[in-house]
Amino acid sequence: MTRKISYAVARIKHGVQEKLHLGNLDARRDWGFAGDYVEAMWTMLQCEEPDDYVVATGETHSVGEFVARAFERAGLDWQKHVVIDETLFRPAEVDLLVGSPDKAKRALGWTPKVTFHGLVDMMVDADIALVGEELNGTAKRGRG
Repeated sequence: MTRKISYAVARIKHGVQEKLHLGNLDARRDWGFAGDYVEAMWTMLQCEEPDDYVVATGETHSVGEFVARAFERAGLDWQKHVVIDETLFRPAEVDLLVGSPDKAKRALGWTPKVTFHGLVDMMVDADIALVGEELNGTAKRGRG
């Protein structure tokens, strides 16, 4: 869903899309940066003894917060572009998904470096650039 949002924001910013249809904006998720998670995995592999860890940020943000930040990053008002579509609500929605990275922090010294806002900003910036390249015919194949 995050990519659907960031890509739509970029298309709206560039004037090639008007609306973004979404379902439940109240669902809360623990969103983190893949690069941070790869670092956690690498750190686990350096341990002499294997063990189980939860790799997460330990904080939640709603889909609505993600949407608001993404549109804000692009200088747009999300309320002018987002349409709540009840057909996109999941029949068995899990309202809250959050992990506890306490063991990974304690045992591995790992903590995520990219904040929620940093993640959203990174995604929106990348998609604004990508849509610009697509419109100019300079987009590289295999991205996205």
